Amino acid sequence: MLHEGLASAEEIDTAMKLGANHPIGPLALADMIGVDVCLFVMEILHNDFADSKFRPCPLLKKMVNAGYLGRKSGRGFFNYNK
Repeated sequence: MLHEGLASAEEIDTAMKLGANHPIGPLALADMIGVDVCLFVMEILHNDFADSKFRPCPLLKKMVNAGYLGRKSGRGFFNYNK
């Protein structure tokens, strides 16, 4: 949804917190884990299971290549350098 421009990171996380009762949104969680770690895990799952549902979103690769790794780099799906 974010990659396709259908919703912002804030909108996605708010929808998951309010609509699915998640304590934290999936994008904020990815920032805490590390976008690079999430990409690495998705690549391993995709390669090992050869299942397209595990294929990483191109946005993750762009973010990692740009150094947007989440909280540890100060920027990921959200900006932490405020």
